[in-house]
Amino acid sequence: MSFYKPDQILEISIKNGIKKTSYPLLTTILLGFQAGAFISLGFLLYIRVTAPLSEGLSGLSAILGASVFPIGLILTLIAGGELLTGNMMVVPLAQFANKINTKQVVKNWFLITVSNFLGAIFVAYFFGHIVGLTETGVYLDSTVHIAEHKVDATFLQAFVSGIGCNWLVAAAVWLSYGSEDMMGKIAGIWFPTMAFVAIGFQHVVANMFVIPAAIFAGHLTWMDYLGNFIPVFLGNAVGGALFIGMAYWFAYKKNEYTVIEGTKKTGIFDKKIRIKPDSLQQHKKS
Repeated sequence: MSFYKPDQILEISIKNGIKKTSYPLLTTILLGFQAGAFISLGFLLYIRVTAPLSEGLSGLSAILGASVFPIGLILTLIAGGELLTGNMMVVPLAQFANKINTKQVVKNWFLITVSNFLGAIFVAYFFGHIVGLTETGVYLDSTVHIAEHKVDATFLQAFVSGIGCNWLVAAAVWLSYGSEDMMGKIAGIWFPTMAFVAIGFQHVVANMFVIPAAIFAGHLTWMDYLGNFIPVFLGNAVGGALFIGMAYWFAYKKNEYTVIEGTKKTGIFDKKIRIKPDSLQQHKKS
């Protein structure tokens, strides 16, 4: 199982960030729709698997649900999709490298937010509401309970929870870029995603499915959803752009010198710098 080192993953991530802002509009919308639907199908699977379990098995239920939820991110990253939380990490990285501008970041996030929402609403309405997969018996109870728990969080709680979520989800995307083979990518995606679900952090795209599913069932309102969307969106942005993107940018972008040899390791974004022989001799004398 071959893999890349973190500094190489940084370069791959930046290239992907550039590519994501270069897609034609139709491609962006289609891939965004796919990703929103895939994440929602993963959440729907979570509900269908965990809802029938009794309260006495809540611990097992949490682990079981968390273990099946990652199918959504696996489909997105391997089959193809544009997910907002992943783009919150890689697109800012391209900006940090001065390869794109702020306008391109905002445009990409806006288009992916809209298209992810359309994909999530499609699954919530047609599969959850029309088919009834989230509106009968224990499945309705589970859907409403999850949605109410999310909207009951304060602004600060939802924001901080969003940070924790995308710290892990962006790490999963980062790890998937670090593997060259499918099984390595699946393993890299699976465990961080499983962790955020088991912990209970809030994911802006997952919430695009479960809260509207409860609304379609006659519970909660769109204002409840909006009050949750804003802090979770902001928290996810901080978790992805700062805690993964900016953190690794500053960790691996810096020039590393081997002073004794008078050389330095260079990355694709570094400029070559000459080290004067005089300063080298002074180093040796010291």
